[in-house]
Amino acid sequence: MPEFICPDCGKRLFHENETTLKIEEKIHSKFCRKDEGKTYSFMHRDLEHMETFDSEREHDTAGTAILKK
Repeated sequence: MPEFICPDCGKRLFHENETTLKIEEKIHSKFCRKDEGKTYSFMHRDLEHMETFDSEREHDTAGTAILKK
């Protein structure tokens, strides 16, 4: 079974289909956490702006808050 071991983080990826494995490698290379223990965020959020982006779906139909703050 074809496999790939990331040289940066050591994660082992494997798949029966080599094409699928290549796709997984590309995705992993974009999101690889090269340094263990660091916090990573792929979404920038301004600390000044803590309101939800979708205020219509902030609560369900019963009025219960869906999003955690």
